[in-house]
Amino acid sequence: MKLFKKSIRRIRENFVISRTNIFRIAVIGAILNFLPGFLFISDARAESVRGASHLVPTGKGWGLEQSNSPFAVTTGNGISYHGGPVMPGAVNVYFIWYGNWTNGSRASDSQTTVGLLDALFTTGGIGGSGYELINSTYGDNSSNVTGNIALAGSTTDNYSLGKRLSDSKVQLVVSNAISRGLPKDANGVYFVLTSSDVAETSGFCTRYCGWHTHANLSGSDIKYSFVGNPDRCPSACEMQTISPNGDSGADGMASVMAHEAEEALTDEDLNAWYDSSGLENADKCAWKFGPTTGTIGNGAYNQTFANGYNWLIQMNWENSRGGGCDQTVGGTFYTK
Repeated sequence: MKLFKKSIRRIRENFVISRTNIFRIAVIGAILNFLPGFLFISDARAESVRGASHLVPTGKGWGLEQSNSPFAVTTGNGISYHGGPVMPGAVNVYFIWYGNWTNGSRASDSQTTVGLLDALFTTGGIGGSGYELINSTYGDNSSNVTGNIALAGSTTDNYSLGKRLSDSKVQLVVSNAISRGLPKDANGVYFVLTSSDVAETSGFCTRYCGWHTHANLSGSDIKYSFVGNPDRCPSACEMQTISPNGDSGADGMASVMAHEAEEALTDEDLNAWYDSSGLENADKCAWKFGPTTGTIGNGAYNQTFANGYNWLIQMNWENSRGGGCDQTVGGTFYTK
């Protein structure tokens, strides 16, 4: 898939992934008004570059929809339950800062970005917010998602596997970080966050902006996500380069990270919540923001959390009231 200039069309959708192999990333082809979409099939779940279309994943058929649970296994809202688990209780987030996050090749490869994204996932940030509580409309046969998510630890990795990471190397980065001291937490999500000079060779910037999946690491089902610094490819993975916190890399990453977190909590093993086209909850609202304060492209934002930071974050699909994209649980549904 090629990157396309903004003058042609802003790329605005999210990722799809089949569930055949946990190491391959979902790939979605960009679509132009005058070109057919290119379709790529893979197996994790990823946030595509802006403007991608979607494909029903292969390997579906992990059980029937259930409606007899006392928990939030609710159908009829545009997204269906396929029998897999969700992440219950308080979910921990772990950051693995891979590459140069001190004085890298772009201004956002910096400790300013580190501080902003720490703030997004610490006290007064996204966890427990009205936005995150959209996920509380999802559950499995034993528990509901709570919407409580918080940063529990972080570490750095100075290019231990070089500047070109394959999907399997991303998994190895996670495994090595756990071996070096991060807790092994089956109810956590590990984010591999790469500086702008690091390539993810299965398609960062050309096929996706981020992805999430899971793997059995030392006997535990570990959930993890890749998100690269979108200043590497702003036309594909950033909605605006003039951003609310004056750090286009951090602000762009925040939206992708929120997207991946929503999906990890409600579809941790890629067999729980998705629709008939294979879209997870955040996929259904990819690159849709609803009303904003200010103009998109000039520092607009649509979320202000308790700690006072402003963010432009993609909406999430609420599994109630018929279903729709909104900025906060119980809020107004928007289509763009």
